[in-house]
Amino acid sequence: MGLKNTIIDLMPGPLVRTFAAPYTAGKGIASGVAKADDLHSRLGIYSTVDLLAEEVFRREDVEATVQVYLRMIEALKDRPYASISLKPTSLGINESETYCQGNLRRIVEAAAAHRLHITLDMEDRHFTDVTLRMFKAIRAEFDNFGIVLQSRLFRTAEDIKALPAKRCKVRICIGIYSEPADVALQNKPDMKEKLFEYVQLLLDRGHYPEIATHDEPLVRRCIEYLDRRGVPKDAYEFQMLLGVPRTQLQQDIVKRGQIIRLYVPFAEDWKYAIHYMKRRLAANPAMALMVMKNLFGK
Repeated sequence: MGLKNTIIDLMPGPLVRTFAAPYTAGKGIASGVAKADDLHSRLGIYSTVDLLAEEVFRREDVEATVQVYLRMIEALKDRPYASISLKPTSLGINESETYCQGNLRRIVEAAAAHRLHITLDMEDRHFTDVTLRMFKAIRAEFDNFGIVLQSRLFRTAEDIKALPAKRCKVRICIGIYSEPADVALQNKPDMKEKLFEYVQLLLDRGHYPEIATHDEPLVRRCIEYLDRRGVPKDAYEFQMLLGVPRTQLQQDIVKRGQIIRLYVPFAEDWKYAIHYMKRRLAANPAMALMVMKNLFGK
């Protein structure tokens, strides 16, 4: 695993773009909108569209990112099968909580006018508290605002219990950020078991779980449990990443009359997309192996 990650880290940006292309819609807002339209018209799949822009530090770059999201809202309006995801590190959290929260509120308010849902992504543990504070403050004003929680963190059960009393859409996922053993689980089976537990806890607390996993046995286990419990099919959904090969599973979910939503990122500036693409490659052993074979031969 270490060698694979080292090789991926050393890969030049253009090569990363070539091999990780299935994970992204392309460049520009139009590519994200077109992908969302295509997924729904051909396959009945929903989307959450996101601009790839992490670790933005300069205020002028943050403001440019805000403007992209405002234009994205205009481009995606009148599409009930589309939503939008965004990250604090692209919207000014590196300057201050107040500044970031103001930017988030601008975007959520604009989206509310067009009945578009916004999901606030969760980044690594250093941002958990501030992300939840901003979410709760804005959620008190707007109903079209959801959050992400990660099953690997020990704190997640308490974070679920501390969510606003009114129904929240919560993407529950394992999380892709590597965290130390004093704050997080260290092996995937335990993380998956906790994800299953947290789906139940979210429902018990009156929330709408967005079950984000590519693990087919876990998805089918959730379906069996939710059916047995008699949970209405419009009380939860499943989410996956664009480009991960789960076509049959996704179509099985669609045939059940349920929502399967893919995370559909696009780039305005490829320098912000390379880090995301490298993480996707590192998380997908099959694709990483393909890259290494093409670089170094069999």
